[in-house]
Amino acid sequence: MIRYPQPLVGGDVVGVAAPSSGAAEAMWARLDVAEQHVRDRGLVVREGPLVRRGGIVSGTVRERVDELTGLMTDPAVRAVVPPWGGELALDLLGHLDLDALGADPTWLVGFSDISTLLLPLTLRTGVATLHGQNLMDTPYRVPAPMVHWLDLVRAAPGATVVQGAAPRYRGGPFADYVDHPAVDAYVLDAPGGWTRVDAAGPDAPVHATGRLVGGCLETVAHLAGTPYGDVNRFAREHAPEGLVVYLESAESGSADVTRRLLGLRYAGWFDHATAVLIGRTTGAETAGWTHHDAARHALGDLGIPVLADVDCGHVPPHLALVNGALATVDHGPDGSTITQVLA
Repeated sequence: MIRYPQPLVGGDVVGVAAPSSGAAEAMWARLDVAEQHVRDRGLVVREGPLVRRGGIVSGTVRERVDELTGLMTDPAVRAVVPPWGGELALDLLGHLDLDALGADPTWLVGFSDISTLLLPLTLRTGVATLHGQNLMDTPYRVPAPMVHWLDLVRAAPGATVVQGAAPRYRGGPFADYVDHPAVDAYVLDAPGGWTRVDAAGPDAPVHATGRLVGGCLETVAHLAGTPYGDVNRFAREHAPEGLVVYLESAESGSADVTRRLLGLRYAGWFDHATAVLIGRTTGAETAGWTHHDAARHALGDLGIPVLADVDCGHVPPHLALVNGALATVDHGPDGSTITQVLA
């Protein structure tokens, strides 16, 4: 039902594309460090022509479409990753040939604004995509029980990948890549753990299975009601087991998150859900209205588990989540895990 790219092996090519924002000159030192990290893992790096362009977008729509399509359809390239996210990947969707991108599946990797491309590719074609670290984050060591995206893309179709909640997460600011381009260790200084926020109560255990779909709430919410965000069609065609929907807010406040979640609910995004995972966020909270309140108010009465503070967003460390993978989520007093089967 889901088509997976072939696992990467030594000598394979990783393409670097900038379908949203590129890297301004001040960030080139970090970009060089990140690309060398990929090479040190035995892979070849091919950088697209737009990657070292600054600005809100790296080029015109046509330039960005051509760069991404050229790398994704080159048989020598087995994965494509952006330097980071951005703001306007959405403007590519009406110009991309998603069927061509999925004809010979290549791993498309990233998060934040890049999820605006990952999710439609999976929903429209049934090709798995990887919501994981962007290139600039790639040098960071990923703590157990998590899996680095460079390891996940080496997993064979049918493989089982088990991850879990991070014991600690980064409570402080982003690293300064200008002054410290070689940084490779997160400062994980706050206690982690996932929290159940639906009507069943925080102590109710969770065991739920479904196909993973999701992304950055601020960007994928704009897909609802369009041909690129037809979650129900994907469920009917590819996910008889149901869906595990994961969503994470980059920086929106708790009131805005509530509105966005309700909008997706009205659009039917949770009609086939067996569980919902909400990522940890540093977004502001309205007085008397927390991010837990947002998830509980919008989704708490769906009759399915809703877990908050999941490590799937802009607060490191990051789970590597495969859109389309068959996932089982377990949560209880002994801990929290997500098991993905690439089948």
